[in-house]
Amino acid sequence: MPFARLIVAIAALYLYVFPYYPRLQSANELPRVYLVKAIVDDHTFAIDRGVRELGPTSDLAKYGEHYYQNKAPGSSLLAVPFYAAVKAVAGEPSLAVTMWLCRVITGVIPTLILLALLWRFLERLVPDEATRRLALVAYALGSMAMPYSLMFYAHQLSAVCIASAWLLALDVADRRRGLRWLALAGALAGMGPLVDYEAAFALVPIAAHVVWKLRAWPRRELVRAIAIAIGAAAVPIALLLYYHAACFGSPLATGYKYATSYARDHDHGLLGMTHPTLTAFVGITISPGKGLFVFAPWLVLAIPGGIALWRRGERALVLACAGVAAAFLFFNSSIGFWHAGWSAGPRYMVAMLPFLVPLVAAALAEWRGRWPIAGVACGLVLVGVAIYTLACATLPTWPETLRDPLYEVTFRLLGDGAVAPSLGGAIGLHGLVSIAPFVLGSFALAGWAVARAVGMRALALAIVVAVVAIAALGAAPRSGPDALAGYARTLHPAVAQ
Repeated sequence: MPFARLIVAIAALYLYVFPYYPRLQSANELPRVYLVKAIVDDHTFAIDRGVRELGPTSDLAKYGEHYYQNKAPGSSLLAVPFYAAVKAVAGEPSLAVTMWLCRVITGVIPTLILLALLWRFLERLVPDEATRRLALVAYALGSMAMPYSLMFYAHQLSAVCIASAWLLALDVADRRRGLRWLALAGALAGMGPLVDYEAAFALVPIAAHVVWKLRAWPRRELVRAIAIAIGAAAVPIALLLYYHAACFGSPLATGYKYATSYARDHDHGLLGMTHPTLTAFVGITISPGKGLFVFAPWLVLAIPGGIALWRRGERALVLACAGVAAAFLFFNSSIGFWHAGWSAGPRYMVAMLPFLVPLVAAALAEWRGRWPIAGVACGLVLVGVAIYTLACATLPTWPETLRDPLYEVTFRLLGDGAVAPSLGGAIGLHGLVSIAPFVLGSFALAGWAVARAVGMRALALAIVVAVVAIAALGAAPRSGPDALAGYARTLHPAVAQ
């Protein structure tokens, strides 16, 4: 399968489902939609009309007499011209259509662009095309990249911004692209914090890596390159500071300072940081409720992959990727709100994931000729694909109060025939049949990628490993009756509608 067909297949899967549930009043998405509508319809950053007419959520800020979203505005700003164009041509779209448009513009399309950039970058590390394809399938279908590409959150868009900035800048440093591309890289780097504040934590290791790669350039050209990047990055940062001043009276005041809910989680330190805690670290890494390496265990392959690249002399690359990972692990382990509310995994770490893909690809390439080891590694990939595919087919945000949400939400919804809206549902299919093309298509694409990369014996072993691993998650302690009661009271009615 040529790369273009792979992108088309992933795009088809992403566009097939639309996990949108009005009854849940998505606290993270609605304020962003309200801001899009406020800018275009009312020419203001205040979202009073959206709150009044469409309903309040917990993720609001109030300054003076007006309501604002309490997050960085970048994702909403990106969606504004597209919403304005649709409104000008067809009239004001419904909330559901607006949500779909915002999700596609800020999630699906940017992720597809990032996949193309990763494909080009991986060519210099992993010559084998099948292995590169498997690494991209793991990321696109077996990680938080998929649910957060399908929802109007900022996490995946910020991942695209900072990872694309890094990849484009490295191309310039290696003379694969002209200097003008460094302006785009700088602008994307600046857009990271404009989209999601914590993206700023990745900028130091990224910048250090790029400057190290540029060190052999003539001094005048080096100074010019750095000036171009900094100047381009300053534009979105200036826009962010202007937004803060216009909404909250100071360029340095964020919406978290005036949050109507969860204010005490953010009113101290930098974005609510204190110091790392063991509870948070365990929670975001290996807990059955939120663990990064529980729902996408293939990410642990970044460790042996990093070792392999280090031995090959790619030490600056390994240090940059490790630096980004360390920054996000430190941040997420240091905030009181580490569980991040309703989410399918530790969502504050979504922006870190693209930086692990080159390391994982290197590990898969190292083991390609040893089918038992490759089979186990690919089994970890299939675990992630199964979990995130089924989550997106039902409800891709799990309440933080649940101790085993895969079984207590996803499998329970599937058992009750409650699934996400989809193209199948739009043509009259119902229940599990309506989302079967999405689930089977995702599984088939992942299985094909594994078979092409490591062979049928390894695929058979990978399937066994995945089934055993997912079954083992069923042994996790169950939530208490109060937490489980929310399924019948809130989750099932919202999805089953």
